[in-house]
Amino acid sequence: MRDAGFDMPAAASASRQSLAPELLLEARGLVFEAGGQRLLNGVDVAIRKGSRTLVMGPNGAGKSLLLRLLHGLIKPQQGTISWQGSPITKQDLRSQAMVFQRPVLLRRSVLANLKFALSVRGLRGSERARKIDAALASAGLDHLAKRPARVLSGGEQQRLAVVRALACDPDLLFLDEPTANLDPASTAAIENLVLEANARGVTIVLVTHDSGQAHRLGEDVIFLQDGVVAETGSAHQVLNAPQSEPARAWHGGRLYLGPVTRSAADRSRRTP
Repeated sequence: MRDAGFDMPAAASASRQSLAPELLLEARGLVFEAGGQRLLNGVDVAIRKGSRTLVMGPNGAGKSLLLRLLHGLIKPQQGTISWQGSPITKQDLRSQAMVFQRPVLLRRSVLANLKFALSVRGLRGSERARKIDAALASAGLDHLAKRPARVLSGGEQQRLAVVRALACDPDLLFLDEPTANLDPASTAAIENLVLEANARGVTIVLVTHDSGQAHRLGEDVIFLQDGVVAETGSAHQVLNAPQSEPARAWHGGRLYLGPVTRSAADRSRRTP
């Protein structure tokens, strides 16, 4: 009996540890300056593996800049970025993909855009053909495979951009306002692609201004204001009961003009 009694706390501790979220990507103290202005100031980010994390905040808060830093497109002047607990490498960055607000497409056909992206990743032959067929089907672009990508509608172009990124099997997909200026049907199609990818295990980090989209897609939220993390937490918490004044102002449709210091952000920060 005594042995069993001593084993129980250890088992309970192991169980608690197994329930702890596994971090895929983590950034500490990110600072980025341009033109004499500090655009990001000591930003900390923790992205759970398999999660859907939203980056929100007003225009100019630093959301798109943060995604570019995390994806390695530009380098911070200060701070560190780690991948699964180790300093991020070029090989780790190959496990990521990014879709921009305005699709970046080659002056080629829909099919050629997909072929090129997969060829860069070293795929050829039947495996590449299989992935292309699956991408076209999931995006509903089968009948447009030979059409020039740049003459597609905005929604079709964005669907192509998303499935092209997903065809490369990323562990992490960044999306920078992928449904901005799209109609409801196109928005729903993009959101379905995102949810399907996440269900397959792809971690999602998405910038959005759309409150409805945030409620539909969000699990975790990072709320930025003036280059500082004003609040983090679960989507339910941050969207329904924000604790920071910048987040409350944003959700209430008000313009927040007060200062946002890192210490103030730390007081409102909550673990997802």
